[in-house]
Amino acid sequence: MSIRIAVIDYGMGNLHSAAKALERVAPDAQVVVTGDHARIRSADRVVLPGVGAIRDCVGEMRRLGIDTLVQEVIARRPLLGICVGLQALMDWSDENGGIQCLGQLPGRVLRFPAQMVGPLGTRLKVPHMGWNQVWQQQPHPMWAGIEPGTRFYFVHSYYVAADDPGQVVGTCDYGLKFAAVLSAPNLFAVQFHPEKSQQAGLQLLRNFVAWDGEPA
Repeated sequence: MSIRIAVIDYGMGNLHSAAKALERVAPDAQVVVTGDHARIRSADRVVLPGVGAIRDCVGEMRRLGIDTLVQEVIARRPLLGICVGLQALMDWSDENGGIQCLGQLPGRVLRFPAQMVGPLGTRLKVPHMGWNQVWQQQPHPMWAGIEPGTRFYFVHSYYVAADDPGQVVGTCDYGLKFAAVLSAPNLFAVQFHPEKSQQAGLQLLRNFVAWDGEPA
């Protein structure tokens, strides 16, 4: 029986581009974009995407019961959080005047400072948009075939400040060093967009399809 992958549809996020990328790396898998709780529960792998304002994303998750469903999924099978999908998993975000998030990962989401400069003294724009290197902080099965310092595609104005350094498996530098990738049992969450990151992103998604949820 082929593997089943559910991309959670709560009305916001890079749903179909993520699904298409998963279909490309796992052509024999059953990839569905769905908000149906039963289909999400029965999937072997689950993706939590997200774009836009955190207040709207978390608000819709709570309205649709996705918040408790995500907790249930993480307890049983691998889940991949993407962009705002990562930020929503934290305790708190300063965006939109401050909002309590899903609390699956300890830490806060903070806005990039307005006056940031790069290593050559040039002004850095916010949002952080474009390709940037991700530095692996710990070995992880999701890094298979991906070199340290590989570039991924980012679009965000807020960054994650994790409370548990042991959960930070990848960092990025943009005016400051921030947690670009966090992991816990059955959970791998990235600030960048793997579906927009060409071969490196496809490799990460390929690794996710094969990942059993264990950190090593």
